[in-house]
Amino acid sequence: MAQVRLAGIGKTYPDGTSAVSALDLDIAEGEFLVLVGPSGCGKTTALRMIAGLEEITSGTLTIGDRTVNRTPARDRDVAMVFQSYALYPHLSVRDNIAFGLQLRKLPKREIKQRVEAAAETLGLTEHLDRRPRNLSGGQRQRVAMGRAIVRQPQAFLMDEPLSNLDAKLRVQMRAEISRIQRDLGVTTVYVTHDQVEAMTLGDRVAVLKKGVLQQVAAPQELYNHPANLFVAGFIGSPSMNLLQARIEADGPGARLDLGGHTLAVPAELLAERPRLREYLGRDIAVGIRPEDMDDAELGHEDPGAVLTSTTDLVEALGAELLVHFRLPAPPVVTEDTKELARDAGADQVDAATPDSDVIARFSPRSQARTGQPVRVRVDTARLYFFDPATGDAVWGDAVSATEQKEGTHA
Repeated sequence: MAQVRLAGIGKTYPDGTSAVSALDLDIAEGEFLVLVGPSGCGKTTALRMIAGLEEITSGTLTIGDRTVNRTPARDRDVAMVFQSYALYPHLSVRDNIAFGLQLRKLPKREIKQRVEAAAETLGLTEHLDRRPRNLSGGQRQRVAMGRAIVRQPQAFLMDEPLSNLDAKLRVQMRAEISRIQRDLGVTTVYVTHDQVEAMTLGDRVAVLKKGVLQQVAAPQELYNHPANLFVAGFIGSPSMNLLQARIEADGPGARLDLGGHTLAVPAELLAERPRLREYLGRDIAVGIRPEDMDDAELGHEDPGAVLTSTTDLVEALGAELLVHFRLPAPPVVTEDTKELARDAGADQVDAATPDSDVIARFSPRSQARTGQPVRVRVDTARLYFFDPATGDAVWGDAVSATEQKEGTHA
């Protein structure tokens, strides 16, 4: 295994299209790093540049102690697992896994040992003499991984390897990939569009938008401390509710005006995020995660933290209810939120739209019903704030954009 370092890596095509811009990433030995973002954000291009399948326009790529910008793919000592599996249909599982080793003319005994060891790790021992057409999707994916494992490379590169599997099998294979990577300890760079996949697999997750790195951090750090509106809206399912608001001083604390609704901002939150005081008396973008709201009828409520509305839809999911309702506060409309809407296939909204669609995650004990009045308790200690002009998150005192991106905020 080896460290992989991308220093100012960029890719510009002959027609002037920039796919990746000045990408800086230090991937430690044995680390599992996930590249995630919307379609067309440059994550696969970045992976292909590491693999040597795409020419690097600018910057320096280092694998181990070698700069490999001009090193052919076959000499980079990395193994790639593709979305399509890329198996040879006329070869057995055994020969598919062994194929790369045979090309390298390794001794037959060593090839046999490596193939059988990989098959045991992947639970494929009893399938070694079968053909790919006789395997399930999950088994085919394990064969593709086996072909990478037996090469004993310095790094694994995986390009959306689970996207062709059904939902249940994806969950199973996520656990398998995580276990295998942990057991082997091989540096792994994994590309996915699925943020749930990214959060469950990665030691760290790098979020890209239009070829530009937005933030790289541990999964929980991304979730708890997003650097900007884009990361906040992309990480989390259902996604964060983003609303336009006005924040005003109110004694030792503050209050948020959400189109006639008021939420009290506790003094403790202002103390934790002193930069919020710069916005008092001004407009601000506020984020509320669905899980930070619940039915006010279920327990003790803070009178300064309750929103009232009428439910548009209640989705009963067994362990939770997703409650949809509207608030008379305009949605946040920036280039970040427009990109998020495009990625989700949602209709674009206008900044002048008077109401916002909001989703709350209620306890299954709630009696909320579609078309009925609802009182929603908001955990105001968990509110998120963003500069409406720049989209940057408002955290501690004098936090730089670089510190926010790298997850080293106050």
